[in-house]
Amino acid sequence: MMMYWRELTVNWGESDPFGLVYYPRMLSWFNDTEHELFRRIGYPIDAMIANNRTTFVMGEVHFRFIGPAAYGDSVLSIIKLQKMGTSTLHWKTRCVNAMSGASVCEGLGTRVYARINEDGSLASAVIPDDMRQALSSFDEFENLKPVDFESAFDL
Repeated sequence: MMMYWRELTVNWGESDPFGLVYYPRMLSWFNDTEHELFRRIGYPIDAMIANNRTTFVMGEVHFRFIGPAAYGDSVLSIIKLQKMGTSTLHWKTRCVNAMSGASVCEGLGTRVYARINEDGSLASAVIPDDMRQALSSFDEFENLKPVDFESAFDL
């Protein structure tokens, strides 16, 4: 399945003085990387909400801290689509230090494609075929991966 990654910088307040990354930041790194992927394939989440009244909502997440990331560190946030269901996307994610390749955190996330009803409630919906095609045929950017730590991308 497809994979996407982006580099980010650890901001002030995302970890403590020992490099322990706060759990909400791990989820935010994953979320921001996933949203960037959707922008890159032509389905920005904000436009989906505004134009089609659809979105992907978090169904389930599991994250664990592995190693430090301190203020100013460069981190690669990597997501890999493990499975695409009728209404769900199952992601595996990992963040690694961009300089050393050391793991920072890893996790799993399940997104549910949903329609936003008139009353504001949500109902799961079938992921459209064009979006499935875009997710299935997305270029993995092999030529942009840092060559020093290919193992970081073994999700």
